Amino acid sequence: MTTAVLERVRIVLVEPAGARNVGMVARVMKNFGLRHLVLVQPGCNHLGEDARQMAVHAGDVLEAATVVDALPEALQGCQRAIATTARPRTLHTKLETPHQALPWLLGAEATPIQGALLFGPEDRGLSNDELNYAQRFIQIPTNPVYPSLNLAQAVAVCSYELYQWAIATSTIAQPTDAHLNAAIPSETAIALPRETADPAALEQLEGFYQQLESVLRTIGYLYPHTANSRMQKFRRLFGRSQLSVDELAMLRGILSQVEWAIGSDSTRLS
Repeated sequence: MTTAVLERVRIVLVEPAGARNVGMVARVMKNFGLRHLVLVQPGCNHLGEDARQMAVHAGDVLEAATVVDALPEALQGCQRAIATTARPRTLHTKLETPHQALPWLLGAEATPIQGALLFGPEDRGLSNDELNYAQRFIQIPTNPVYPSLNLAQAVAVCSYELYQWAIATSTIAQPTDAHLNAAIPSETAIALPRETADPAALEQLEGFYQQLESVLRTIGYLYPHTANSRMQKFRRLFGRSQLSVDELAMLRGILSQVEWAIGSDSTRLS
């Protein structure tokens, strides 16, 4: 049960620059039962000697790694994504700790979830555009005197938390909102998003966001200078809602009807 749950989680490294870092990431993934590594435009050879040397006995994780050209491709088939960031002021939402947020990535036995945990390049972290693909955001608490973590260290902390929850839920009932919040001090307890019977995939959500932006631009709600910030807020809103496939279809149907109505008005006026 523990392995099955963790196999549904992808560790996604965006533009990793160091082969040794990638090798260390593979090692800690195998330490904690994670096997699905995805590299987005890596700037290094993940199958080279440096990576293999640091991976030690996790060469199989490196060999099985998927290399893609863009972040949306890395998220194909996922319903949930959590991004790591060290820049709280760039987001209009509260950052969570790994302990608070990561259990949500595992989903429940009755509703299997494909989840992704995103890490940015070593030198800059994830950009605002890359953060837009996630629904929740975590920051690893560290000593403010020296808060910077190595990429592999950050993956290790998060992998440990995932493994602990997988162990806990392999012999008892799957976590509910009450179970998960019970492990969080009362002053930091949060409302966890609900489970949906058939959660929408991230690529389906992305199509919805593109259609929504197009419609909002057409009706004059969005302007070039406000589009990015407004759409970020819409992404956060719908990300918290955990839309199901049926709910997403309903919203896209509304947008399609708006598009039709706009076209009809244009025809009558011309």
